[in-house]
This record gives sequence, C-alpha cells and structure tokens, in this order.
Amino acid sequence: MNREEKAESIREIEARLDTTDTIIAADFRGLSVLEISALRSSLREADAQMTVVKNTLARRAVSAKDREVLLPYLTGPTGLVWVHGDAAVAAKALDTFATSHQALAVKGGILEGEELDADGIKQLAKLPSRDELIAKLAGGVAAPLRGLAGSMNNMITGLARSLAAVQSQKASEG
Repeated sequence: MNREEKAESIREIEARLDTTDTIIAADFRGLSVLEISALRSSLREADAQMTVVKNTLARRAVSAKDREVLLPYLTGPTGLVWVHGDAAVAAKALDTFATSHQALAVKGGILEGEELDADGIKQLAKLPSRDELIAKLAGGVAAPLRGLAGSMNNMITGLARSLAAVQSQKASEG
C-alpha cells in the first residue's frame, strides 16, 4: 500500500467516523472467507456494515476524530462494524453469529460516544429492538384507553337500555 492509498484509506475511515455513532470492533481471526461473507450478510440485514481495517491507519483516523475510546480495540485482525440503524439489532446479529462461530470475538466499541466493552455489547444484544420497544409502549398506552372505551360503551349501553325500559313502561301505562 503506497502513501496515497494509505491517506485515502484514512480519509474513508474518518468519513465513516463522522457519519456513524455506533461502532463495534471484532476479532475475526479463524473465520473462513465464507463465514466472513455470511457475517457481513447478517449485518447488512441489521443495517450495519463490517470492514476490515489496517490498525495503524484506523488508529490515525480515530485519533484525528477524537474517538480515542476505540484505540484499545485496534489490535490484531480487526473488523469494524459500522451501525447505521438500531444498535441493539446489530449487536444481536453479532452476538448470534459469535454464538455459532466461536472464532468471532467481539472486542468492544462505542455507542453514541460512550465506550462499551465486550460485556456491554452482549448486554446491548439482549435489549429489545427500537421497534419492539415502541410496540410495547404503544400497547401499554392503548390498554388503559381500550378499557376506558369499553367502560364508557357499557355505560352508554346501560343508559340506552334504561331509557328504552322507561319508554316501554310509559307506553304500557298510557
């Protein structure tokens, strides 16, 4: 790799650092090309992308962009996972893959500027996705409203029945 190619590689990493809030570093040593391809495919489904980086170039880019939190994870064969969507979904995809492929080791990363070690990423993988949380919240808000609507409907139905009974009683008397 000549000097110009290295500078271009650093610029590419810097550009990704500017546009991504969640980055996860993983050691892919021991994975075959087919397994890495399968990992990349599962990450794409989670709206994330993995690139293999040269550590010395990544260190320069990370230092230039004030993301030094990543420096300890830039050792050995490193793949950086750039998360564009829900971080929990991407962490879940990585965790699922790591469970079935022991060679993949999640090192750590950053989530919206905060450092996460490997355990933190495992915890993140256990969280429900953003869509699941929204669905639970909507269900929690809707349940009392459904109950209130049902109660009001019962009250109106009861009032209508009472009025109908009074009307039929008056009609039979008069």
